[in-house]
Amino acid sequence: MTKIFAIALNLHDHNTYDGVWHNQRERHTRFKHNLPYHAEAYAHQSDILNPADYSLNNEFVKEYFKKRDNETLAFSMTSGGIRMCKDILPKEVLDYKPKKLWDHYFDDDIYFIDHHQSHATYAFINSGFDKSDILAIDGIGYKFRCVFFDKDENLIDLSDKLPIGWLWNHMSNLTGFGTLGASKLMGLVGYGEYSQYYYDIFETILDGPITEKKQPLHELINIERYGIEDLAHTLQKFTIDKIKQFVYPLKTCDNLCIAGGVAYNGYMNEEFTKHYKNVFIPPAVGDEGQAIGVYQHADYLINDNVHKSETFAGKEYDYVGDEKLTSYKPIAQAIADGKIVGWFQGKSESGNRALGNRSILADPRRKDIKDVINYTIKKREDFRPFAPVVLEDRYKEYFDTNSPSPYMSRICKVKTDKVPGVTHIDNTARIQTVNKEQNNKLYELVREFDTITGIPMLLNTSFNKHEPIVETPEHALRTFKRTALDILVINDWIIRK
Repeated sequence: MTKIFAIALNLHDHNTYDGVWHNQRERHTRFKHNLPYHAEAYAHQSDILNPADYSLNNEFVKEYFKKRDNETLAFSMTSGGIRMCKDILPKEVLDYKPKKLWDHYFDDDIYFIDHHQSHATYAFINSGFDKSDILAIDGIGYKFRCVFFDKDENLIDLSDKLPIGWLWNHMSNLTGFGTLGASKLMGLVGYGEYSQYYYDIFETILDGPITEKKQPLHELINIERYGIEDLAHTLQKFTIDKIKQFVYPLKTCDNLCIAGGVAYNGYMNEEFTKHYKNVFIPPAVGDEGQAIGVYQHADYLINDNVHKSETFAGKEYDYVGDEKLTSYKPIAQAIADGKIVGWFQGKSESGNRALGNRSILADPRRKDIKDVINYTIKKREDFRPFAPVVLEDRYKEYFDTNSPSPYMSRICKVKTDKVPGVTHIDNTARIQTVNKEQNNKLYELVREFDTITGIPMLLNTSFNKHEPIVETPEHALRTFKRTALDILVINDWIIRK
């Protein structure tokens, strides 16, 4: 069995994976997306994002590209990542371009696959499907922007037809949210209405090579007149329309895997469930999970091993406090009484979604809870909604969707008025379903809350404040002390203010 160490060198969200521990660098540096402040400032001013202009951390590359005994180094990179390692890589690597899912470059102890291959592999391996269509779609990769793999693993390049991630990134940048602020822009979808003006502009932008623009985007689009909300709403419709136009005709089976940053678009993901019988989106679906796909790709071809990664793949930390947690009832009762709880358990989640181990939990029945958490804890935009975590065997009572969503990856209609705290302005919610096997502690807490209130769900959002999700007990305690959180639970210990 060959030992493998996988790294992903990206414009943002550098991460590594050794088959056990998924190291997301931002969790330890405490700088979100690992972008230097001057680079982020540049992105806000730039009309066309040029990764070569970013000043990336070469020390990171030197650390992970050093010789390792009895170990294969597997990696992938974006156009931004290549700046960090182009002087130490052979030309064959730089020129590599796959035609099928399992294509790769392998020389001595260096194993290389394309950025979009790593996305696709991560989704496919963890899906458990024998055969599947795979869509890998994001803002910028290395050789591609968007690719589709059919059930026979053939690569179809959709980069020129479907650069949707590129479009979202630039619209986000143009509207003041920054190049990596597409999730914020998506939060405005429900506030807007359809605009033919914007739709025609989007068609114009994607008409021809996307690198050859006749006008800068800020000159082409009149946001002040037509509004950000309508832009967001229309961009979402445009996205789904283009998916129907270019992806649906490629369907080769009933299964679909989706990965890449655009796979965080819950509206799009829900739409796919109407066209495919089975749809799988993994938890670390963006660049922050890329190293896992790299590892899985190499492990399959080198070791003939199908390695499924864990949802919770961070390190586990010890902590001893003064008040022991002996039952979930007092925490559930505190939430029902209006308290907001920081919930820190075991290993941290892979990806950008807090799925119950690094979470802030609250009562979804409260009409004011979104404003309270946004203003007093998260310190973020007031329009951004929060997600429910609901018992898997009860989700159909409250939400109009046809299958469980364990990784908070789909947005669907809400069927009740009983949970206004997790219901967006357009009567939708980005749901997370939970069962005993996925996360026993979270499951038992939600079940206890259901016993007290008759509502089988909690509001669940990431445990952070203008920072990456907390990783260590020290991070959790610091965020607890400087926010309006009422209670903190670390493993089996309760901390109160």
